[in-house]
Amino acid sequence: MTFTRTAIPDVIIIEPKVHGDDRGYFVETFRADILKEFLGYKINFCQDNESKSSRGVLRGLHYQLPPHAQTKLVRVIQGRVLDVAVDIRKGSPTFGQHISVELSGENKKQMLVPRGFAHGFVVLENDTVFAYKVDNYYSPECDRGIAFDDAALNIDWLVPHEELNLSAKDKVQPKLAEANDLFEYGVNYYD
Repeated sequence: MTFTRTAIPDVIIIEPKVHGDDRGYFVETFRADILKEFLGYKINFCQDNESKSSRGVLRGLHYQLPPHAQTKLVRVIQGRVLDVAVDIRKGSPTFGQHISVELSGENKKQMLVPRGFAHGFVVLENDTVFAYKVDNYYSPECDRGIAFDDAALNIDWLVPHEELNLSAKDKVQPKLAEANDLFEYGVNYYD
């Protein structure tokens, strides 16, 4: 596996080694020991999630507050998405900035989205299967979001606005400047 820190160093792109031949392929998608060695600490993933969506579906930007904040390790099994992580840690030198990367069943890339970031993705191809691990269970009381179309975030979702398909919840999320419940930079949310 190759680990690459992005322009926001806490967001990491992981590229697993794919072993393929005329029969197909094999890939290790997660190794706790290798991730711990790279990060210097262990993430205890406790749940796997999967969704299937058609082109234009946008899910996000979501996060959970402490004590149920989540780290996500995201990937695409089939199809393609533009995956986005936004730094929502007040006081961070990269507050309000984002990382976006195309994840696909073909490129096998993954993105590690740490606690303190809002996460979302837009589906670029029909019948896309998106999978992710989280290190904390879903908590409706701690569930929050940021407006996907907040101009201050300057995210190019690659799909025209009129072609996007959003949940009712995601249509009414606050802009980052209006969000009351954010994270603080420098606080260890893993203890």
